[in-house]
Amino acid sequence: MVVSAAPITPFINDYLNRVTVFSITTIAFMYVPPFKFLQVCKMIFMNDVNLQPVIFLLAVLGLASCDNTTKSETTTIQEVGIVTLKSSPVMLSSDLTGRTTATLYADVRPQITGIIQKRLFREGDDVHAGQALFKVDDASYKAIYDQAVASLDSAKAQVLTDCQKARRYAGLVEIQGVSQQDADDARATCEVDKASVKEKAAAIESARVNLQWTTITAPIAGRIGISSVTPGALVTAEQDTALATIRSLDEMYVDLTQSSTQLLALRKQALAVNQNSLTVTLTLEDGSVYPAKGRLELTEVAVDESTGSVTMRALFPNPDHLLLPGMFVHANVENGTLVNGILVPQAAVSRDVKGNASALVVSADKKIEQRNVTTGTVINNNWLILDGLKPGERVVVEGSSKVTTGETVNPVEISTTAGGTH
Repeated sequence: MVVSAAPITPFINDYLNRVTVFSITTIAFMYVPPFKFLQVCKMIFMNDVNLQPVIFLLAVLGLASCDNTTKSETTTIQEVGIVTLKSSPVMLSSDLTGRTTATLYADVRPQITGIIQKRLFREGDDVHAGQALFKVDDASYKAIYDQAVASLDSAKAQVLTDCQKARRYAGLVEIQGVSQQDADDARATCEVDKASVKEKAAAIESARVNLQWTTITAPIAGRIGISSVTPGALVTAEQDTALATIRSLDEMYVDLTQSSTQLLALRKQALAVNQNSLTVTLTLEDGSVYPAKGRLELTEVAVDESTGSVTMRALFPNPDHLLLPGMFVHANVENGTLVNGILVPQAAVSRDVKGNASALVVSADKKIEQRNVTTGTVINNNWLILDGLKPGERVVVEGSSKVTTGETVNPVEISTTAGGTH
């Protein structure tokens, strides 16, 4: 028995049509506005609806909806965060490196030749000026001194004899008891003897000084280092090798170097310099900050031709002797105050592939403008602006990547430290 499929076909077509209607209705609900969706549903559920016009209508409505959404999005004004620039005094500083140097430094050297008998100090101790450090054998120098004393006594005795003779001859010449020549010779001999006394006295002083130099003393007060000689060593006058070195540690110099280019750039800026405020902050080799602040004493008046740098010297108190001569340190030196400085957050400045800096500015009519700027040093996460921006201008800090030049934006002031005083 053969069953005909003709009666079943209408039911299958009707089922497929209703599944299609359900799918289209679902899509319409998701993407078509409500009032248009109701219109579509009314058309679909009416009798004898042809689906092709419905599908075409849905497509048109969907595209219209998308087009409306796009138009809505394109007409949205982008919001950006801005800061209004202000000028204020800005303290400019330089980060430099250098080494510590003792304020007082003296090598201990002998001034006579002899054998060291004793060392009269302990290495590493603090010594005072004039303190005895070494004792040199003084036997020969004492003998020279005694000889000089004896020579002086002999010269004085000779003066006594010859001068009395000159006085007697002066009386006899008046009665022609002696010739005038003999009287003149006697008087000259007396004067020569007096000069000899002065010479012998000077020899005694020289011998006394040499005898004193047999005790080698400290030329300055400070801390004495390692001795280079021991008892029994021969030392000579004005030898090159120092017996020991004394350094004063109560105050310490820090010699810093700054390139002449940096110094020239600073001097071109209108800096207000107060000599009492040019403080220096020191960072030690272990990264710790030295507790006391120093003061800039001087800047060298010439540039080192070999390095192209200028030496600056700062003075630091060192009561605890924490600083030692020769230490490598980092220093932050205050160069002066820029009276009308402009600071801009680093996020507001961008650079191209060549390193040229620029910033986005919101104009009076709320349009984006690009400005080329010249930046200086970084101060508390802000760029110091040397050229390109003025006080009162609004600089984009947030949202700069979402806008383009000439675009109208909605500027919103944000809180920032730009324009503050460092």
